[in-house]
Amino acid sequence: MHTRRSFITKTALAATALSTSRVMGANDKIRVACIGVGGRGMTTAKWFAKEPGVEIATLCDADTKRMEQAKNSFPQAKTEQDLRKVMEDDSIDAIAISTGNHWHALATIWACQAGKDVYVEKPVSHNIWEGRKIVDAARKYKRIVQGGTQQRSDGMHDELKAFLDSGKIGKIKYVRCNRYGLRGSIGGPTKTPLTPPDSVDYDLWLGPAQDVPIHRPKLHYDWHWDWNCGNGELGNWGPHILDDLRNVVFRDKIALPKRVIAGGGRLNWNDAGETPNTHFIYMDTGEVPVIVDVHNLPRKKGVNAGDTYKRRRTNAFVIVECEDGYLTWARGGGAAFDSNGKRIAKFSGNAGAGHAKNFFDAMRSRKQEDLKGEIEQIHYSSAWCHLGNLSYRLGADYSREQAEASVKGFEPWHDVIGDFHEHLTANEIDSKNGKIMLGADLTIDPKKETFTGDSATPEALALLTREYRKGFVVPENV
Repeated sequence: MHTRRSFITKTALAATALSTSRVMGANDKIRVACIGVGGRGMTTAKWFAKEPGVEIATLCDADTKRMEQAKNSFPQAKTEQDLRKVMEDDSIDAIAISTGNHWHALATIWACQAGKDVYVEKPVSHNIWEGRKIVDAARKYKRIVQGGTQQRSDGMHDELKAFLDSGKIGKIKYVRCNRYGLRGSIGGPTKTPLTPPDSVDYDLWLGPAQDVPIHRPKLHYDWHWDWNCGNGELGNWGPHILDDLRNVVFRDKIALPKRVIAGGGRLNWNDAGETPNTHFIYMDTGEVPVIVDVHNLPRKKGVNAGDTYKRRRTNAFVIVECEDGYLTWARGGGAAFDSNGKRIAKFSGNAGAGHAKNFFDAMRSRKQEDLKGEIEQIHYSSAWCHLGNLSYRLGADYSREQAEASVKGFEPWHDVIGDFHEHLTANEIDSKNGKIMLGADLTIDPKKETFTGDSATPEALALLTREYRKGFVVPENV
């Protein structure tokens, strides 16, 4: 009989043996188990399968229907609904985790305990505390753990760094990080709770998350917009964009910002979602100020789906504003401009096509430092997103005057507020409708990864972690 006790005992024994003795030769086949085989999971599985010497050996999902569909692409692969049984399989070398966000940390920790290497999608955690537990597990069991921010393996990052270092556009003044992409309503809230499909083992699907009624029409994917399982658009695209920021601009030297304040709301949809679709954030790093903008509504009400929100010159992911020009980039390409808006440099990349190869190369070398997206750095980048969400969740009713006064001596923040109100007007949204929040002003101790001073309220500290269901608890001591 499969029990939680037997799983813990076996994985602990396996970790003792494998973490110290497993050395993979250059010609050894790497057998991968893919946990979570929906859209993202299948993309990763097919990507991994193209790498020489890599076999997709096991497909695992709480939804048997998804496993059956995945089997069409990998007919030789074994299927397993319970991820704990995958961890117990000594023939598996690596685990690829593409589950809901709420499962990322515990699945990674269990895999490390079982002596497996791990590729885990972003955000690598559902909250900041459990992100640190992943890092602890990777270190303790000497595992190769790669975060799914593929752009770290794009050579364009090195070109962008070199250009900034050249001084051609002067000193950095501030940075804007943007996610502008349309999304529609997810429907609901429904009068009666959702009944999970018969093909789903709902206990396994929930895992660490709380068993609360779901009032959205669909179980899959739309968990992104539910705090119990997801982290909203900031947690969805933010880890990519803020990881670019941390890597290119800060060279990974700034782990976390010192202060964060956010605003926004879930506007116009009136659906079952909880997370904001309009979100703006100020982050004080102690060096270069950072603004984050997230917008899922169109440029204005009634325009077609391709007409997205755009702020200032561009809707690129990252805009580095400098004394004598600016640098912009998104996936696969970027450009630099002088102070007159003339393009003076162009950059191209491959959107991180080499990230899978980097993971498997590091598995063979057994050197964590060979990883482009080593887990601690991606933990930090995920945590920036969590902080933006926490400020929003701890906020109160919005006031433009209070919002503008919250950040003093930084004119671009007033531009953010002004553009936000123009965006509300364009979408025919009343700024006093009671659905807009001004977030809590949070001060952070980056070394201890916690709040300080007046920010360290019981409510704020509680949101650094979460309550876990019995049998699916992220352990204090990994």
